Amino acid sequence: MSVVGESLRETGSSLAMVWRNHGLRRVNLGFVGSAIGDWAYATAIVVWAYGVGGATAVGIWGTVRLVLMAVVTPFASVFVDRYSRKAIMVTTDLLRAVVIAVCAVLIWIDEAPIVVFVLATLAALLAAPFRPAVAALLPTLAEKPEELTAANGTSSTIDSLSFFIGPAIGGLLLTVTSVPVVLLFDVLTFLWSAFMVWGIRMPAKSIKVETPVPVGADAEGPVATEVEEEKETFVQEVTAGFSAIKRNRDLLVVSAVYAAQTVVAGASIVFGVEMAVQMTDFGPTGVGYLDSVFGVGAIIGGLAALGRASKNTVATDFGWGVMLWAVPLLVAAAFYPALWAAFAAMLVMGFGNPFADINAVTIVQRLSDDRVMGRVFGALETVLIAAMALGSIIMPLLVAAIGLRWGIAVLGGAIALIVLPAFPRLRRLNTTLREPETLVLLRGLPLFAPLEPKSLELVAQQMQRVEVPAGATVIREGDAGDLFYVVESGSLTASYQGRTLSQQGPGDPFGEIALLRDVPRTATVVADEPSVLWSLERGPFLDAVTGNSEVSGQADDLVARRIPTY
Repeated sequence: MSVVGESLRETGSSLAMVWRNHGLRRVNLGFVGSAIGDWAYATAIVVWAYGVGGATAVGIWGTVRLVLMAVVTPFASVFVDRYSRKAIMVTTDLLRAVVIAVCAVLIWIDEAPIVVFVLATLAALLAAPFRPAVAALLPTLAEKPEELTAANGTSSTIDSLSFFIGPAIGGLLLTVTSVPVVLLFDVLTFLWSAFMVWGIRMPAKSIKVETPVPVGADAEGPVATEVEEEKETFVQEVTAGFSAIKRNRDLLVVSAVYAAQTVVAGASIVFGVEMAVQMTDFGPTGVGYLDSVFGVGAIIGGLAALGRASKNTVATDFGWGVMLWAVPLLVAAAFYPALWAAFAAMLVMGFGNPFADINAVTIVQRLSDDRVMGRVFGALETVLIAAMALGSIIMPLLVAAIGLRWGIAVLGGAIALIVLPAFPRLRRLNTTLREPETLVLLRGLPLFAPLEPKSLELVAQQMQRVEVPAGATVIREGDAGDLFYVVESGSLTASYQGRTLSQQGPGDPFGEIALLRDVPRTATVVADEPSVLWSLERGPFLDAVTGNSEVSGQADDLVARRIPTY
């Protein structure tokens, strides 16, 4: 009970953390409207399509929509990196609202079905940049890594709840009204989403970091997603997300493991029905009960994943989330055809789903350069859709060749064999993704206060620890200056021509004047006692200061206060 209580407290703390952040609160409230609208809209169109052309019409429309989304997403994600992500989300919501409103009118006046199918598909394609924009916007709004994980967890939980709420609202409205009325309800949900996102107050513009950031670096060199400054060709621009994933070994491994999970998700469309027929007494309709159990597991898993936001185990939690899609299949195969095994498998897979989704998104956000982040998410979305399609193709062949029992055993075993070798890298990635210890120091400096959180973290990652014995001279008056310093512990004295100017203690910066004004050192700084400093080289320091007008203003104020003293 104490473990459960602690988990609930941590979950509540994570939700409160997201709610206190104005931007994260409005993004998630907007996402509620968008996600519920998506599911209610899909339910209404499926019901309408079934009435027009039966299961064949539903199947063809669903397949065409998925294929087109996989093709369109990399192109749509270019806009996420080229324009304001907030504006992309608002525009997407408004365009979907207009298209769905037109669909409602056309269905109401009994227009030709082909026109409605085209517009229904267009509405789905217009949604292509929305999720990449959300994923790319959250790091800008989150103030620290655990807050980012909590925000992703909240979004994933909203997605899981919307999976139930959206179809439920759609089904209820269809029972008492009609398809056009449901579509008009969807219009309101998208307008709500646009209104909430529009009210987000964006932080100061992020800095431009010229030096590749050593996030996720390994023996093969730095893997930051560096973008060339020269103008990209159209093909380079569209494929930049795929290129970034390919260059970054950590991103490549995470993407491959994530794709393995979505292969199972695609296969579940088939084995879910087969489990209902062969392992329950409900027949094909039993797939609805299995899906419901999966959804319950997803909601519980989402809350559990939220509770682990501050554990600094993002990468391994992701790995275990994917493993929870493989192991239950092996258990279900071992106890085939027991009814409880089918339901237990779906419950556990549902529980693991948020651990995979939440942490995968967080990892990609932390490892990707902001300049290509939208395209990275677009590329990943395309890979996941393709993997899902692959699973839906493979599973019928396995069932036909070796039966359901051995089919799910082979699938579960194959996924486990893909994921398990990745755990050593995922454990190392946990360390890489932890908040740099210098971040606390930088947050306390007014000089860097205007920087948005991810930019500040990029600066922190480039600082080096320096231990100084008592009596050591850190900088000498008249020398060339190439480092900026912040004191972590100890005490130092700054002097000019032998006259004491000031004492430097924990949290105090020094050494900025020579870098900002490109002049020799204006003072001598000597350690009074053993001290620990953190240094930042001239290049990254000037990038941070000159890349943001507010930071530059703070720097000018700091220099103006010091120069008369020096």
